[in-house]
Amino acid sequence: MRQAKPGRTDRQLSPEKTAAILEGGMQEFLTHGYAATSMDRVAIAAKVSKATVYSHFQDKESLFIALIQRLVEQRFQSIFGTADEQILQMPPQVVLRNFANRALDIGTTEPQFLNFMRLILGESGRFPQLARAFVRNIEQTAFRRLCHYFTHCPQLKLSDPEATARIFVGAVVHFMIVQEMLHGKDILPMERDRIVDSLIDLIVEPPLTDKFDTGCNTVSGG
Repeated sequence: MRQAKPGRTDRQLSPEKTAAILEGGMQEFLTHGYAATSMDRVAIAAKVSKATVYSHFQDKESLFIALIQRLVEQRFQSIFGTADEQILQMPPQVVLRNFANRALDIGTTEPQFLNFMRLILGESGRFPQLARAFVRNIEQTAFRRLCHYFTHCPQLKLSDPEATARIFVGAVVHFMIVQEMLHGKDILPMERDRIVDSLIDLIVEPPLTDKFDTGCNTVSGG
């Protein structure tokens, strides 16, 4: 295992060099795939020495996982955009629509994100630890917050908040994959609002007493 040379201290692990290595790593992984990318290639792309790369990241896998963590932090932590305490006071229709639209905006306006997702899916068979790292980081950010919201929102009475959160996220991700990653929007076109509206209707239903009030509130006295 490579270690930093004596005399190299944390002060030399500058944010600028870290960012350059991450950008170089992203460029190489997207261009050559995980297996074909080497730390030598990353060093060249980042315009730093190979020793500098290894002083920041132990190996290629740790670099890739750091990219996953950065991607999740930059993209998915902002999906809610509001503190948990404030979210709980907002109408579910507003919270869920904002969540779905922000997530879908990532998939439709950021080609680098889509390409990185393709890379993770494509390499998951040979390198399952990479896919697990992505799922683990998503679990700790967007999904966990959505599950917390479904559990504690006073306006929602869900029998299984965790399963509901998975259904909601799964439908959004499926729409993103089919429409954008698999280029299905020309084959199976569907407006985003139809998906989002239907998901919200499934979760935020009117009370049964409102739905079945007509003809059900009087009983024959015979």
